[in-house]
Amino acid sequence: MSIEEHTVSDSAAGPYALATGSDGALWFTLVHSGRIGRLVPGEEPTSHLLDPTCGPSVITPGPDGALWFTEYRADRIGRITTHGVIDEFRVPTPGCGPFGIASGPDGALWFTETAADRIGRITVDGRITEFPLPVTGAFPSAITAGDDGGMWFTLNQANAIGRIGMDGAVTLHHLPTQAAGPVGIAAGPDNAVWFVEIAAGQIGRITPDGRITEFPLPDRTARPHAVTVDGHGTPWFTEWAGNRVGTVTPDGSFTAHDLPTPHCEPHGIALGPDGALWTALEIGALARVAPRGQRHMTGLPRHTPSRVTVSDPDRLRN
Repeated sequence: MSIEEHTVSDSAAGPYALATGSDGALWFTLVHSGRIGRLVPGEEPTSHLLDPTCGPSVITPGPDGALWFTEYRADRIGRITTHGVIDEFRVPTPGCGPFGIASGPDGALWFTETAADRIGRITVDGRITEFPLPVTGAFPSAITAGDDGGMWFTLNQANAIGRIGMDGAVTLHHLPTQAAGPVGIAAGPDNAVWFVEIAAGQIGRITPDGRITEFPLPDRTARPHAVTVDGHGTPWFTEWAGNRVGTVTPDGSFTAHDLPTPHCEPHGIALGPDGALWTALEIGALARVAPRGQRHMTGLPRHTPSRVTVSDPDRLRN
């Protein structure tokens, strides 16, 4: 496996989540500096300034060709076109803390409200609807579109996985492991949904009918944070405290890959426009993970850290 780290910001800016845009570029959030970054493989990174205190968190491609993102500290949903034009939409509930966001099968974006126990829906023209969850203090976190026509999400403090239908109906599935702290979630090619348990050091899988399987990581202290699925249907995840990225098979077999820089704090992970996996390192870099022999990047600086900033692993409570 070949791993390359490429600097995209200073070590205080905090690359957090990333996604591939319709323009063939990687787009990423800089949570501490209030920016949205853009990286074309092989070129220099650029960024677009938001309110420096807004806390842009998760970013996703929208059905309209733009990128949509959450502003955790500003209670807004943002939209940026591939030409850098930004629109922002305030969520009606104050102090709601929007975090996860994903495109739904209905042509809208769905997002989590961590501090309000709600799931939100925003149309591409900015109309927002909120759906209350049947639980309090749940801290809904990441969200993804399932193959069953619903949106699946993690309830970080309620120890559960939720599903919301396009009609707003909510179903909750409680995890077997207590205080597991589910965070990242992604749909697989087999109609199941994969998720990570940051507090329990496990990877979970849930079927559309609610059957849950949990796979303990070899390193239970690794604090897995985010998960995505590659073009072959393999789930990949980040280990925030383990300084690794890994894969898991449906039978629970793991493969781990150490990242070159110690304490680099891998957070979001996504399939890049070049077919490789990319992960956001909070120290100021994006790492490209690909089988040896796959085309390497040119024109990007290798990451050489000057200072490692270790943030609180429970920031945003996950």
